[in-house]
Amino acid sequence: MQPQHIAELILSGFRNHYKLFQAITAKAPLAFAHRDWQKINEISKLRISHYDDRVNETIAKLKSLNEQQIITLDQTCWLETKQLYQQFLCFHPQAELAETFYNSVFCRLFHRRYFNNDFIFVKATLADAPALPMEVEYRSYHPVVDGLRPTIRKIINQFDFKAPFVDLERDIRLLVKAFYKQAPDTHHQAWQMRFDILQAPFYRNKAAYIVGRVVSESGVQPFIIAVLHHEDKGLYLDALLTKSSQMRVIFGFARAYFMVETHAPSALVRFLNQLMPNKTLAELYNAIGFHKQGKTEFYREFLSHLDHSNDQLVIAPGTPGMVMMVFTLPSFGYVFKVIKDTFGESKPFGRDTVLKRYQLVKSHDRVGRMADTIEYSNVVFPLARFDSKLLAELHKTIGSSMIIEGEWLIIKHLYIERRMTPLNLYLENASEQQAFEAIEEYGQALKEMIAVNIFPGDMLLKNFGVSKHNRIIFYDYDEVQYLTDMNFRALPKAKSYDDYLTNEQSYSVAPQDVFPEQLCTFVTANPVYKQYLLSTHPELEDPAYWRQAQYNYKQGVVSHIYPYPAAQRFIHYW
Repeated sequence: MQPQHIAELILSGFRNHYKLFQAITAKAPLAFAHRDWQKINEISKLRISHYDDRVNETIAKLKSLNEQQIITLDQTCWLETKQLYQQFLCFHPQAELAETFYNSVFCRLFHRRYFNNDFIFVKATLADAPALPMEVEYRSYHPVVDGLRPTIRKIINQFDFKAPFVDLERDIRLLVKAFYKQAPDTHHQAWQMRFDILQAPFYRNKAAYIVGRVVSESGVQPFIIAVLHHEDKGLYLDALLTKSSQMRVIFGFARAYFMVETHAPSALVRFLNQLMPNKTLAELYNAIGFHKQGKTEFYREFLSHLDHSNDQLVIAPGTPGMVMMVFTLPSFGYVFKVIKDTFGESKPFGRDTVLKRYQLVKSHDRVGRMADTIEYSNVVFPLARFDSKLLAELHKTIGSSMIIEGEWLIIKHLYIERRMTPLNLYLENASEQQAFEAIEEYGQALKEMIAVNIFPGDMLLKNFGVSKHNRIIFYDYDEVQYLTDMNFRALPKAKSYDDYLTNEQSYSVAPQDVFPEQLCTFVTANPVYKQYLLSTHPELEDPAYWRQAQYNYKQGVVSHIYPYPAAQRFIHYW
């Protein structure tokens, strides 16, 4: 087989992947218009598995040709194939995604010993190529032409949400009022500003988001407008967000991926990066659903960080887990998690169950309360960067998942998550007010996960982290299950004085049984924290509360967890 034929076949596989991916994404607006929230969730899940399916299809086509270059690595052939493929991408609008697709095909065809820059795109080869103009992804509006409010009306109507607004004129008045309040430094006359608006809405769960910026003499003011459905009456604008910190939370690592149509993802990501400069490329690609590209960008960021740092990988702070061995690089804000060879006696399941549970969370609505994970295979680390204590612990706990080859340590399979302060450690140094707020947030996190059919399983404080925005995020998924699979029971009441005296359990417990009345007892031994939790969320001890949540979900009730403060919401009187 000629190198050009191989390159063309891989590029054809990518084109098919991207076309189908966008076709799936394009179903979101209609589902939103029809308030088909189950369909929205189905679309979101389907997109996550879509990439691997298309890579496997491409590999199957290559292998069906039964050529020697596909069975064993012909170095001359594949070097030329990569060179030709790179030329094909020079003016490709999805070049960076096509590079990643090529890497995925190659790495599944051949052994990891060939995973170097000669055969794959370890570094972005098109970094110095002319960038696609961001203007291909946004449209500009000039209030000097029609006036401020008519321009805003034009912007809203451009999206064609295929559903009527309850009262768009009222919403525009509220929007302008909120903008004047939140961004007082950008108060200019209509002829002194320009609106740059991304052409496609961002869909997630039960909301659509309009993303843009105001350009004026004062500089650039980013904003997000949330659009929601009233159950019976139609659409309405629910909130305006102008603070970068709030925007970062909406695009955060603990939320489901957005569904947004784009022809040039790199241009879209650069626009978003200007609005949220503290977000990395990896985080932004993840946020808009290109999680494989997010993996590529993250690995490049990690390699660059290794080149520009000299600290060592160490055991991550916190209480050691029974299932995962966790380590970190102190100067890099992430943790690396590897499934242990053996689990503690209290974990009556195996490796396959852990893999499935992490995948469950990956494809589920994470409602801002469950950290996203980046999953890798055959990750190569410089052996010299491992602290001796960590290295000894790795040999002891994950020996079957690692290989040492010369100056390198290869881990066969690992997860990477954003590093947070474990909640139990945070509370050790927290003030009384901080502790109260954290425990209240912890209870709220449980409620929000419950509302989307997630039962965390192990609810100990050590399995929750505190983010930079002081949000409580769950990150330990080895016991996660669907809420609807559990059996919530009340503790049996003592029938006689003898029952009070016995030390024996006088009732049977099945594997899926849960006793909410024991929540505070198992979560923390600190009586003050127990009091905090019960004072703010007393219903968490009531089995009926959990059973009601199960019933709601089974009845098709889809909860909407607002990713912004209640104070940001406009007031509507229905």
